[in-house]
Amino acid sequence: MKPVDFLLIIHPAIAVIFIFPLIGIVSYLAVQTRQRRLQTLNKNLNKKKSKIFLVVGREHVLMGRLLSGSVVIVSLLGLAYPIEKNIIDNRLWSNNLFLFIFILIMFVVTIAALVILQKTRHKHWRGVFATLTGIGLVILGFQDGVFRRDNQWYMSHFYFGILAALLMIFSLAIIENIYQDCSNRWRSVHIILNCLALLLFMAQGITGIRDLLEIGRYKLGG
Repeated sequence: MKPVDFLLIIHPAIAVIFIFPLIGIVSYLAVQTRQRRLQTLNKNLNKKKSKIFLVVGREHVLMGRLLSGSVVIVSLLGLAYPIEKNIIDNRLWSNNLFLFIFILIMFVVTIAALVILQKTRHKHWRGVFATLTGIGLVILGFQDGVFRRDNQWYMSHFYFGILAALLMIFSLAIIENIYQDCSNRWRSVHIILNCLALLLFMAQGITGIRDLLEIGRYKLGG
């Protein structure tokens, strides 16, 4: 295996070893958090204390932040291999220096925006850096060399992955809103969109394996 091929396997490897177990942890904590919240609000408990630990909500937020950031990073890693291969095959640094520099800048800006999004608490800045992260991810995703399956977007690993990553970015952006909104509107939006994200993650497991097999056959000329 060539050194450049390491980027091809690191994306699915991290997804299997780290992302999918983390999805299970976050989902479990989400259910526990909701159950504790409902138990606390239920007046029929006759003042009985919930058996679910109080810290479960905080753990859910911490693990959720880790999951959201990791999904974006692993998406960037998945894009890095085909983009790098296209750059090397076409000697982009000499044939199109502007595009070469632009791609490098987009990777740096997207990662920097994600890091700042994780740290900032101000509503407007969260919106700005969430937008920058999402735009950077989409722009990189539509570079030459990325295997998108445009004619079958409804069953595309790329499109499912980009949408899941964008949902994770949105989740990061609205964390503060959830705890500041007394009407629970943002909490409901969070639940609905992350249920959709969970379905997308499940689809990723299937479409990712299919695309790896297809890319492998293409390399072998099959």
